[in-house]
Amino acid sequence: MRLDKFITEASELSRSLAKKALHRGDVTCDGVIVKDSGFKVEPGTKVCLEGRELSLFGVRYLMLNKPVDTICSTIDEVYPSVLSLIDVEKASNLHIAGRLDADTTGLVLITSDGQWSHRATSPKKDCGKRYLVEVAEPLDESLIETFAEGIALRNEDGLTKPATLEIIDSHHARLTITEGKYHQVKRMFAATGNAVINLHRECVGSIELDPGLALGEWRYLTQAEIDSI
Repeated sequence: MRLDKFITEASELSRSLAKKALHRGDVTCDGVIVKDSGFKVEPGTKVCLEGRELSLFGVRYLMLNKPVDTICSTIDEVYPSVLSLIDVEKASNLHIAGRLDADTTGLVLITSDGQWSHRATSPKKDCGKRYLVEVAEPLDESLIETFAEGIALRNEDGLTKPATLEIIDSHHARLTITEGKYHQVKRMFAATGNAVINLHRECVGSIELDPGLALGEWRYLTQAEIDSI
């Protein structure tokens, strides 16, 4: 890997700032000052910036308990990005696997592994997402079959894929879907004449939100959780 690219991958410096650091003589490779940005860094080369050893980040997988008034975007907009809650170096290299609305809480998966993210979010992979839902109007048992058969959403062709509805009480249910259409859970209940008041994602596939995580807290996934997707 080119030395300037290695520095940008292993630090918070941009490519232009990395080149300036090289020009100043702030970078050493195996103890020798190197100013050539095109210098090839081989495996095992010890690269230091101002005396601090740099190392490339491995692939990272995290779960976050998303609070309200945050967005699943890589940049801050009307609300802050969920990535602003992740206190790690090079957080800008991470992306969010699937989105939740600003007013929705619960499990968000964050990773630097694009293929893994695709498996977690693609409707073709049938990776179920389970939500705890609170609605405004009483729930009827007949909705279980309605959701299982699929629901026609406004401005969408065909029906939603079969979904599993578990009614907890008159105003609470758990819904498992395998798609991720825009505002899908809210639109599905709206199509049945109801309105979602609160929405919380509990799991993606077999990855359950860690009950020990308070809203806004995160942790790295275990290897078993990573392998489950």
